[in-house]
Amino acid sequence: MGAGLAKVGSHDVIASAQQLADLIRQIDAADRIALDTEADSLHSYREKLCLIQISVPSAVILSNVEGSRGTASKVALRDGKTGLAASCGSVAASTSLGMTVQWVCDFIVDPLSNLDLRPLQRALQSREIVLHGADYDLRMLRRGLNFAASRIFDTVIAARLLGIREFSLGALVKCFFDVELQKHSQKANWAIRPLAPRMMKYALGDVHYLLPLATKLEEDLERFQRRDWFRQSCERAIESAKAERERSQDELWRIAGAGALDPQTGAVLRALWQWREKEAEMADRPPFHILQNRELLKAAQGFTSGCVPDYEHFSARRRQTFREAAKFALQLPQSEWPVMRRRSGTRPTAAIVRRAEQLRQRRDKSAQQLGLEPPFIASRSTLEAIATDPTWATLLVPWQRELIGIKE
Repeated sequence: MGAGLAKVGSHDVIASAQQLADLIRQIDAADRIALDTEADSLHSYREKLCLIQISVPSAVILSNVEGSRGTASKVALRDGKTGLAASCGSVAASTSLGMTVQWVCDFIVDPLSNLDLRPLQRALQSREIVLHGADYDLRMLRRGLNFAASRIFDTVIAARLLGIREFSLGALVKCFFDVELQKHSQKANWAIRPLAPRMMKYALGDVHYLLPLATKLEEDLERFQRRDWFRQSCERAIESAKAERERSQDELWRIAGAGALDPQTGAVLRALWQWREKEAEMADRPPFHILQNRELLKAAQGFTSGCVPDYEHFSARRRQTFREAAKFALQLPQSEWPVMRRRSGTRPTAAIVRRAEQLRQRRDKSAQQLGLEPPFIASRSTLEAIATDPTWATLLVPWQRELIGIKE
């Protein structure tokens, strides 16, 4: 039941300030818009915002007639130009009022074009923004558009608060609209221009269903009296996205498995990690394209034991600098070896174990009664942290603390 991306008679690439102004007028007329982003993290050294997909409601019609399923309109950048593309269509969502057919217009904004997007940033500021898995998109918008949301509707949070176990966008669209989203462009290079029609279709599909999906989820949240819980969690998501995730340079090279190394091998790993960063930046490729973490770890161990690891895909220059980095690290005096940090073997006290178990039991009981996943209320590590130090309860929002019996 439901409608897919509807066919439209025509569409234009919007690549001018005037066309952007037309979009902003539609955004200004709406209290809520949907948004998604695409970046190039799998294809470049410094991840950048490549597309912003925006869905704006155009009309809501109450009807008892089911909408027919349409097909996605093809949207391509003409003449290789970058810009903004629009596609309009309808999505049907069944509610207690009957069949609501929500007409939406979908747009694709190109942050890599020469458009001044500051007017768009200002227009989004006071809107409620529907996102699916908000954290990544909010961080990309902050980095690429200098934008921080004031109100969001995260469809992942909403779905999980309703006890839905399969909460990927594809699973939710299939559940509510009986439509299979295409996933062939998930790992595409979104920085290339012009974008292929299939990539544009994929990008539009990621945003097209968000507004009607939010309407349906919102109604169910109201019915289960979980709207306030949802608001608390969305506000926390906004706060978390604003927090910087910076690590010191002395921590970045400590990849999985580094803690088990001896200090000299750790020095080699550190040097190889720094070498890899320089190579990746020079080539404008993600570091794992140069050498994956597991190979980096094995190479450090190999150099320390007297071997000379080699890789067929290395050029002569890269092979030479790789070996020079390891040689430099092997010649460092012991005083310059890193301090290897292993997990302490300290066991929690019996009192801490008892408190953590009491919290877990209360969490599990609430989860069973409400049909929620226990880790969504509080993860095991969070419960253990709270049992050790009650001030860690601030990791949870009020509804989570209430369900595991932690008083304000």
